[in-house]
Amino acid sequence: MTLVSDHTETDDMRTRIEVTAEKLFRELGYQKTTVADIAKLLRMSPANVYRFFDSKKSIISAVARRLMGEVEVAATAIVAKPQPASQRMRELLVTIHQMNTERYVGDAKLHEMVSIAMEESWDVCLAHIECVTGAIGQVIADGAASGEFHAPDVPLAAMCVCAAMIRYFHPQMIVEAADKPGPSIDQMVDFVLAGLAPRG
Repeated sequence: MTLVSDHTETDDMRTRIEVTAEKLFRELGYQKTTVADIAKLLRMSPANVYRFFDSKKSIISAVARRLMGEVEVAATAIVAKPQPASQRMRELLVTIHQMNTERYVGDAKLHEMVSIAMEESWDVCLAHIECVTGAIGQVIADGAASGEFHAPDVPLAAMCVCAAMIRYFHPQMIVEAADKPGPSIDQMVDFVLAGLAPRG
């Protein structure tokens, strides 16, 4: 019982540190935020923070993991819906775009953190990309099985969809493309679905 209790308390404290760090990253920027700033807001010593995270970089990774994890949970729920594959694909692609836009476009400081995370290819970002590609692949596989999609190579098709959607998925690309001409998210999804449609 004590081990379970200790584990729960550790998880709770890690979550408190992550939430506090995210708040400060939004206010100050992640580069200006120090472990001492996080500790001060939590009314604890920096040494106590280091009991739960071995470095500032590990805190940043945890914050990125939380943000990306929310997108992954939403994606997984859409994939599991009892709806036609084309309908789920549209909802999946639009939802990922909307969630990333809401999180990063209006928040320059948080956007900077996630952009650098992606540039440095942190493990958390690679795992997120794999998860999103896997969700898209599952919908494609379902569509291929039902005859809605033509996809002889499902993993390749999933990677192609991700490549086509990068302007709408990647935080930096979303920001840079915001005021430039280009197809709307719905037009792009129409294009993707046309590419997956059965031949003939």
